[in-house]
Amino acid sequence: MSTPFLSLRDLRVHFSTEDGIVKAVDGLSFDLEKGKTLGIVGESGSGKSVTNMAILGLHDPRNTTMDGEILLDGKELISATESELEKLRGNKMSMIFQDALASLSPYHTIGAQIAETYRKHTGCSKKQARDRAIEMLRRVGIPQPDTRVDDYPHQFSGGMRQRAMIAMALVNDPELLIADEPTTALDVTVQAQIMDLLKDLQQEFGTAIIFITHDLGVIADIADDVLVMYGGRCVERGTKKQVLSQPDHPYTLGLLNSMPSLDGPVDVPLSPIPGSPPSLLNPPSGCRFHPRCAFAEKVPGGLCSTERPKLDVVEGRGAACHLTQEQKQDLFADFAATRHN
Repeated sequence: MSTPFLSLRDLRVHFSTEDGIVKAVDGLSFDLEKGKTLGIVGESGSGKSVTNMAILGLHDPRNTTMDGEILLDGKELISATESELEKLRGNKMSMIFQDALASLSPYHTIGAQIAETYRKHTGCSKKQARDRAIEMLRRVGIPQPDTRVDDYPHQFSGGMRQRAMIAMALVNDPELLIADEPTTALDVTVQAQIMDLLKDLQQEFGTAIIFITHDLGVIADIADDVLVMYGGRCVERGTKKQVLSQPDHPYTLGLLNSMPSLDGPVDVPLSPIPGSPPSLLNPPSGCRFHPRCAFAEKVPGGLCSTERPKLDVVEGRGAACHLTQEQKQDLFADFAATRHN
């Protein structure tokens, strides 16, 4: 069996605050192969972005404790020095942020920012770096790249800025690309163009992609596998088809029931998950979803509130839930019927 390109094992990321310890990520494991896309979904505060900032080594060590293991192509990242991480960031691994306007410097041209990223890791001449910037802008679909290369971020539309961010992220042909909700602020037409662009570039470069989002519709379009996070933990993992068609955790079912269906009746009311995500300063005991779960009372002995359910992943499929498979088949079917009738 081949070694995965990226591997996380029991990752824990805790922040020290004046109010106490925030357990932002609390025992997360997953693998990712080259050329594949892993979609990470969950509500705000579930630990999605914290996980990926940990992979890049971007957390402040003065108030952050990280335990576990992050292996990128065999290189352990948690114990890596800042200089080692700098050589990897923007080169072997790169990130597309949600807000391109906030991430790009307003004082430098688009081309200068892309060229600087290229020069930092290659040591090439300014002319070579500029030519590379023009090439990347052309590759991501920016019209007239030889002139737009000298424009500033405010002269680009939102969709064009996001394309420029993708060009910057891919300028050194990274093997791992982390996309943190890169289409959230874009209209649906531009969003679809960006998704197609990422898929085309992945085919061209063979890049491994982590795609963070709260939008299951986006996941259905781009992901190969899906990891569902809640309260800093993974609650479900599987292929896109498995997770979206046959959810195996009450939280995943709740997410699916709270979004509109494109092929169902238009007058069906949406069913939001009751309550709010847990405080990671003082998270619930046992299963962190149990205070909001419609099925917790079905598990005898109050197990959901006292014991953390195990996530046993077999051939890439698993869910951290105390319900038996027989219970899920009955309860999930009844629940879905109640919500959609």
